Amino acid sequence: MKRVLQLYRNAFGGLSHQTWMMSVVMLINRSGAMVIPFLGVYLTTELNYSLKETGAILSIYGLGAMCGAFLGGWLTDKIGHFKVQYVSLVLGGSLYFLLLNLRQFEYMAAGVFILSLVNDMLRPANAASIAFYARPENITRAFSLNRMAINLGFSIGPAVGGLVAALSYKWLFIADGVTCVAAGIFFFVYFRAQQGHRPVKKAESTSAAPVVQSPYRDKWFILFVILCSLFAMIFFQLFATLPLYYKQVHALSEARIGLLMALNGMIVFLLEMIVVYLLGEQAKKSLLVASGLLMLGFSFVLLNLFPQVSVLFVSMLLLSISEILAMPFMSTITVDRSNIDNRGAYMGLYTISYAAAHVLAPYLGTTIIAAHGFDMLWWACGGLAVVAAVGLYLVIHQMEKQRFAKLAIVAG
Repeated sequence: MKRVLQLYRNAFGGLSHQTWMMSVVMLINRSGAMVIPFLGVYLTTELNYSLKETGAILSIYGLGAMCGAFLGGWLTDKIGHFKVQYVSLVLGGSLYFLLLNLRQFEYMAAGVFILSLVNDMLRPANAASIAFYARPENITRAFSLNRMAINLGFSIGPAVGGLVAALSYKWLFIADGVTCVAAGIFFFVYFRAQQGHRPVKKAESTSAAPVVQSPYRDKWFILFVILCSLFAMIFFQLFATLPLYYKQVHALSEARIGLLMALNGMIVFLLEMIVVYLLGEQAKKSLLVASGLLMLGFSFVLLNLFPQVSVLFVSMLLLSISEILAMPFMSTITVDRSNIDNRGAYMGLYTISYAAAHVLAPYLGTTIIAAHGFDMLWWACGGLAVVAAVGLYLVIHQMEKQRFAKLAIVAG
């Protein structure tokens, strides 16, 4: 037991105070994340939208997220990550109260687009902020701590949300809005005068960052972003179609759906920092990310092989481990590829890969379900995961070779 406690102490040690406080902000924010996990169920059961209309709304959410990621990355480089995060949290939280009163499809589509645009401005700004406040030697663990807070919040949000939805969906929107605004106020109070670990310009000019200043001209990074989007398209079935699968195929209640989805957040919360601490400097990032992709695909294929309810928990366990193996190292790769002047743009483009998947994942998922059923969707997820795993392994390996070659030149 002492060895386990020491392992956790080592995994969490050495992180800056600002990194911890940034994680508290995300914990507050994500603890109220109740609307999006249940949005598909809300639209079909409460508003009586068709499966096609529901898929369209979820895709529109992704389109807004993609625009928000681009805008957030651009604004981060122009006005700084502090202002972008504060506006995104407070304004985004306020928009949930508006969305609560929308019923007609056209109004709901517009409301969801604006909400996701504002909310996803947060992502590139938050990522740039983590890199800014973290000590350089702890960047991967800083990202993992932030994700740990997000996943702890996500384990709370859907679990409570499932219970609240059984009473009234109205309170889902209210709780989500209140926690977003509360996170924004806490963020403003603490971070308005904080200083980060910003490297000086001279040091930055001799860093291992690539010569390419714009991520949109970095061919290897663009390939990386495209493959990350394929990963996200598979992973986002967790929000887009898995709740529908639980409801329609296994007839689970909202409360049980919430608890099952909360399992994902709890597993990542308990294990990610330890895995990153043990493997982060020992294993190649290309191998870790590819392994995560393969495990993600298998977690969905497993639903076809063994249709029992108990397998839903095994599948969620595998999906969660795949997230641990892939996501923190994808963020670190993006930071390593950028420098202090273009980090917002790089993180913005990386975030766009997820936002684009938010557009395509629900549309493709619901379309495949409507035409061929859930079984075909899970087989397709497995096949796409293999393709993305091979591609990411090759691309990350090449990017790491370039980075080490640059380091060798600087050292020489």
